Amino acid sequence: MLEIRWHGRGGQGAVTAAKLLASAALRAGKSFQAFPEYGPERRGAPVQAFTRIDDAPIREFSQISAPDVVIVLDPTLIGKVPVASGMSEHGVLIANYDGTPQQLREKVGLQGGKVYAVNATAIAIEELGKAITNTPMIGALVRVTGAVKLDDVIDEVRGMFGDKIKGDLVESNIRALKRAHEEVKGE
Repeated sequence: MLEIRWHGRGGQGAVTAAKLLASAALRAGKSFQAFPEYGPERRGAPVQAFTRIDDAPIREFSQISAPDVVIVLDPTLIGKVPVASGMSEHGVLIANYDGTPQQLREKVGLQGGKVYAVNATAIAIEELGKAITNTPMIGALVRVTGAVKLDDVIDEVRGMFGDKIKGDLVESNIRALKRAHEEVKGE
């Protein structure tokens, strides 16, 4: 089972990203869970969301305390929130970060595991016109983990957002997703 913890700020789409990935897993015939951690959140406050994906039925219903993968949507959380908390020595950190993976590792203070960085903010601004980084970060996650196929995520973006947002914005999200998939760098 793959357990993923998402870190973002209220209004940035961490919960939507967790659900979108879970829906893509369903599309691929996998079992899934997606859930947020709610507290006194407000727009801009740090939030967490979680996704589980497995080929077998998932029978665990607790919080994810030892994630296999941690995704950071907002680089301002790095150094302020313990994003790597609970990660195993084999865990994976994927962050929206404009430096190198090595610089990210040092900033987070992570000893083991694998570290990946992608400048999702720049991609989102160039493709979407605003710094909503959830879609690009899903692209990076898919590249790094192979949890689901990129085409399943693209189909899910079209299915989930096709009726809710303008067609050109759907395609902009898909371009952002594909760019982050190609531009993510690891050490």
